[in-house]
Amino acid sequence: MTDLTDAGAGRPAFDRSRLIFWGVSLLTVVLVFGPILPIFIQAFLDKPLYDADAGFTLGNFGRLFSEPGVGRIFLNTLYFGALTMAVAQVFGAVMAVLVGRTNLPGRRWMGEVFIWPLFVSNLVIAFGWFTMYGPSGFITLASRTYLGGAPWNLYSVTGMGIVAGLSQAPLTYLMCLAAVTKADPQLEDAARSAGAGPFRALWSVTIPMIRPAMIYSAVLNFVIGIEMLAIPLLFGGPSGIQTVTTFLYDKGINAAVRPEYGIVGAAAILLLIVVALLVWLQGRLMQGAGRFVTVRGKASRPSTLDLGPWKWAAFAFVFGFVLLTILSIFGGIFLRSVVTFLTPLIPIWKVLTTGNFELVLSSETYVRSIVNSVVVSVVGAAIGTFFIVVIALIARRSEFRFRRPLEYVALFPRALPGIIAGLGFFYAVIWMPGLDAIRGTIFVLILAFVVRYIPVGFGAIAPALAQIGEELDRGARISGADWWTTVTRIILPILKPALFSCYALLFIHFFKEYVTAAFLYQPGSEIIGTTMLQLVAQGDNGPVSALATIQVIITALFVFLARRLLGAKIYG
Repeated sequence: MTDLTDAGAGRPAFDRSRLIFWGVSLLTVVLVFGPILPIFIQAFLDKPLYDADAGFTLGNFGRLFSEPGVGRIFLNTLYFGALTMAVAQVFGAVMAVLVGRTNLPGRRWMGEVFIWPLFVSNLVIAFGWFTMYGPSGFITLASRTYLGGAPWNLYSVTGMGIVAGLSQAPLTYLMCLAAVTKADPQLEDAARSAGAGPFRALWSVTIPMIRPAMIYSAVLNFVIGIEMLAIPLLFGGPSGIQTVTTFLYDKGINAAVRPEYGIVGAAAILLLIVVALLVWLQGRLMQGAGRFVTVRGKASRPSTLDLGPWKWAAFAFVFGFVLLTILSIFGGIFLRSVVTFLTPLIPIWKVLTTGNFELVLSSETYVRSIVNSVVVSVVGAAIGTFFIVVIALIARRSEFRFRRPLEYVALFPRALPGIIAGLGFFYAVIWMPGLDAIRGTIFVLILAFVVRYIPVGFGAIAPALAQIGEELDRGARISGADWWTTVTRIILPILKPALFSCYALLFIHFFKEYVTAAFLYQPGSEIIGTTMLQLVAQGDNGPVSALATIQVIITALFVFLARRLLGAKIYG
């Protein structure tokens, strides 16, 4: 057996724990707050921060608020976020109750299909909605041809909010599903014994128990709404509707002559403050969640509510929802990728083509974007998993006196919108000496993605870590092992399933990410998302659908293999 101690002193020959604690803590602080600092500095400079002649000014905020239509932009953003939240909460919660607690026919496969949108980017989902429900979309044209009109309009703030809400409903569904399936059946039984019917017991007892999940997902969906780029860009751009994210994108990237860095910095700060306040509010609202705990030590399983004759009406509702908002969206993407154009007026087999895939696979730029996406996801997820698990071990299983502040810093990126993270890293690499070497490389993309998704990985590791008894740590330490030896030889092997889940979640998020990369990529470091952004702007729908199809297929294969071979737990 390897001797873990210094034979003379009976203590570790070298106490590397303190070095690891301080090193990881300082690195986390630098990575999380380093990109934010240049944004704050740029907001108060009259020229780009890399310009040696730049001077202090407060004028950027004045210029921002004097921008034509800026008030409307902020109102659009708030309304869009609120509508996204409302739609997601209603449909997600209803689906969670029907799938999780009733005898709904087909609930297993429909519940599985319902979470598909979480595996792909909002850009892919937005393009699918455009393909099927846009002004010239397949379902829109079919409705006008055979029904005399289409009652929807995606080119409005309300239309965009409904699309975004339906896309985010799976997130609410997952959070509420866990709550309704783990509720204590004794509470419903008590209500039934008092004379309440099954529906009354469900409404009066079980539904209130999902309040913490509803609160958490509501704030999260509102945050996602106000920081979303793809749907406002795709549907708002043609009709002149802007939100804060599209404003930042236009001013920072699509500026006709020169990016307006000062205004972009000022707007980014305001968005960051709003999102940070919302995340803080989420934490405050969740402080009383303990009052809703119904899962105790005694094993129990809630009973299934018999819908009786209503089960087929419920099936029609759920199946219709899944068909019209998920299956049709993915189906539209796949169909558009193999036709010259998609219309209900011409039989699909008459316009079949492999040209879209041939164009994508024959283009060096398109192929490179696919390869880069895979490399960033495979390598970045591995780096991120290692970094995050070390942070979690220090924060939750060490005696480091700053372990709690380290956890707060690590979780801060929850309040960091993707577009601001990308903007911050862009400013950092052009401003800080030495970082210009990674500018425009996939390494800076990996770095930005890792920081952006530390909270996601931490959420996969921390619960599993909490289930490991601390007596294992103490036993190893009593035997003379130092902290690093204890966690690597004892804790990490037990955490293996959680590590696989963390890796799988990071891979999925890295592979579908595009907003953070919008400011960072250059020719040679394109990824699928940024290439799709360019093609959407140019109106090249064939190559967009082909790239989107490739992204969906690779993601589906990865999810299948991660679940079957690694046993990874993805999205619950």
